[in-house]
Order: sequence, then C-alpha cells, then structure tokens
Amino acid sequence: MANILNIETSTVVCSVALSSEGQVVDHYENYDGLNHATLLSKYVKQALDTASRKQLDIDAISVSIGPGSYTGLRIGLSQAKGLAFGLGVPLIGVNTLQLLAVSAMFKEFFDDDTIFVPMIDARRMEVYTAAYTSALEAVLEPQPMILDCDSFSHLADNHNLVIMGNGAQKASTIINHPRVHFMTDVTAVAVDMLALSEKAYRERSFIDVAYSTPLYLKEFQATVPKKKVL
Repeated sequence: MANILNIETSTVVCSVALSSEGQVVDHYENYDGLNHATLLSKYVKQALDTASRKQLDIDAISVSIGPGSYTGLRIGLSQAKGLAFGLGVPLIGVNTLQLLAVSAMFKEFFDDDTIFVPMIDARRMEVYTAAYTSALEAVLEPQPMILDCDSFSHLADNHNLVIMGNGAQKASTIINHPRVHFMTDVTAVAVDMLALSEKAYRERSFIDVAYSTPLYLKEFQATVPKKKVL
C-alpha cells in the first residue's frame, strides 16, 4: 500500500483525494462547472497539508488522463506533473473510462458476464466510450462514437450491459434494449480512483512525468466566433 494523491478533472467535476493504505484520508469535490483552474491548486494544497499533519509521505501522484474535457485534462495533468517532479515521486495515469466502470462495479452487485460501458458526453450525439468485462478486459477499445438506436446491440444480444457516466442520460434517450441498463448517477471523481491507482503503483505502471499527454481520442478543434452582421 502507498500514500497517493489522486486528481480527477476529466469532466465538469473538479476533485482531489488523498489515500493512504487503500483508504481515503482527505478529499475535496466541486460539481459547479469548469472551475478547475481556480479550485485545483487549492484542493491540492489542502490535501498536502493533511498529509503533512498526519506525517504521510506522498509516494505517487495519480491523475485521470482522459478521455474527457480538453481543458480539464490539460489542467489536471499539468498540476500532476508539477507535483510529481517537485516531490520526486512517480506519476500514475488513470483511464477515465476504466474509472467510471470501476465506480459502477462498486455501487451494485452485477453478474460476472455483465459488460460495463462507460460514456463521457461529447458534442451532439457523440460520446467517448469503451466496453469492459468485470475484470476490466476491453471488449471495445476506447473510441469516440456517434450514438444510434443500434449502438452496442451486438453486445446486448448476448450480455447484460450497464452504461454509466455523464453520457448515460443521452444514451438512454436513444438506446432501447431489454438487456441495457443505465446508471446516470455515476460520475468520475478522485475518491473512486483508489483501486486503479493502488494497482498501478503495485505493478510499477507509471507514465512519463515530462512527456505524457492526455488521452483525447480526438484532435481538439477550435471554433472561430462568427462575425456580427451590422
């Protein structure tokens, strides 16, 4: 077990959790929107102050690397890199889709053959998604997808599917299959990163502090505001 500072900024939620020996020691969350640039440094300082008071030496920094919000991911990874470099500790990258799947697994009991389908909302009918077994084996690799009524039907014909994340609500208005279930209350937050962070730490599965980049899945496309017609 280790003392790990976990950072999650992939969606509108900004959250930080300090874990020690597999338990949450301190955590902070904000659900009010994309305030990451303002709140993240404050949350990190408060968590580090807690670690200092409890005489806990940080062994690693863990950060969600996406997919998700371009801005949120950049802010989170930049902060995590700075902390890892400054403290001289390794950096762990947590796939946000796997994080959502694990969060759902911890909430309820599911049959072993259930397929977990995390979804992160993108523009219009698009989501970032994947599909995992209960052992986190990828049935469908992370990818952007435009949803339609037949999405995942090839999996749902043979398995129970659970769709979770902030894209689940959108999916529930499009996908109608008796073996597809939706968990719209599952959100990517730092307190749920512990299992994946601890596993990565045990396996020494770290990412490069200098050169690692977010898992965007799609190239960022900036839009130019339309000129006003006088």
